[in-house]
Amino acid sequence: MLALSRKKGESLIISNNVEVTVLEVKGEQVKIGISAPKDVPIYRKEVYDQIQASTLEAAESASLDAARDLFS
Repeated sequence: MLALSRKKGESLIISNNVEVTVLEVKGEQVKIGISAPKDVPIYRKEVYDQIQASTLEAAESASLDAARDLFS
């Protein structure tokens, strides 16, 4: 993991087309702004983890259904 220090108003660039800017720092909370193309999905990690879990669950369910269909 790369760790960088940034101050309010400073940015970093990811992959030439995503800019992350520190907008505000209050105690232990940091507000960031993200500029990225519309086709780049951006999620909070807890939301991303839920999406991944749901996708895995759906894929496993679909695999079980397909296996049942083979033997029906």
